[in-house]
Amino acid sequence: MKIYSVLQIGEYHINHCEDFLITKKIGSNKILCAVMDGCSTAMESQFASALFGKILRKISIEKGYEELYETSQVDSLEGELKAVLKELFKEIIVLKNHLMLDEKELLTTVILLLYDMKTDKGIILSIGDGLICIDGKITEFERDNKPDYLAYHLKENFDDWYNNQTQKIFFNQMKNVSIATDGISSFTAVKKTSHNEKIDPINYLLIDTDNIDSEEMLSLKLKRLEHHYGIKPTDDLAIIRMTK
Repeated sequence: MKIYSVLQIGEYHINHCEDFLITKKIGSNKILCAVMDGCSTAMESQFASALFGKILRKISIEKGYEELYETSQVDSLEGELKAVLKELFKEIIVLKNHLMLDEKELLTTVILLLYDMKTDKGIILSIGDGLICIDGKITEFERDNKPDYLAYHLKENFDDWYNNQTQKIFFNQMKNVSIATDGISSFTAVKKTSHNEKIDPINYLLIDTDNIDSEEMLSLKLKRLEHHYGIKPTDDLAIIRMTK
């Protein structure tokens, strides 16, 4: 299995990339991947997406240690994803209070992917906008650019909130799975080219197999989109792609 990732600031953004991504093993068999997109109209949105990513990395490490000492514990993959989210909720609440953060400093979308390499099964949960591609089938979650951010619900009962989450996709026998922030839908022409060739950037980045033997596959594809086809994402972009 190969995992590719790329993070790029949007053409219309100047100071910061407000997206973030992480890929982290949990124990010996599971992988947690996440892409985050901070709200541009909020406060220091690059902070929110990075904060969520750092907390998820911490949780992954802790879950890995727990697996070493609690070998008899068996849970469903969705149950494990729910446990990760519950810890994320707790950590965000603690930090919000400790640092006296405003809600607007915590607005970021999150797409979580948890994959079990042993059983070859996975689950993806999108909290807010974003795009998921599983073996060529694309699912885009879009709420008219008004995502229902996790930070809006920190005062609610976690179980009640989780039970209302419908943007979930299960998969098995993984061959080609990707998660991406909504910047992947923002490609536009930024320079003239000497030809009239056209390309679908979503298909090219998430399905096409050019440069698949290179760890920098997604970065190389972004460079080709810019320099050969003259197009770039106007919004920040984070992609994680897993292939077998």
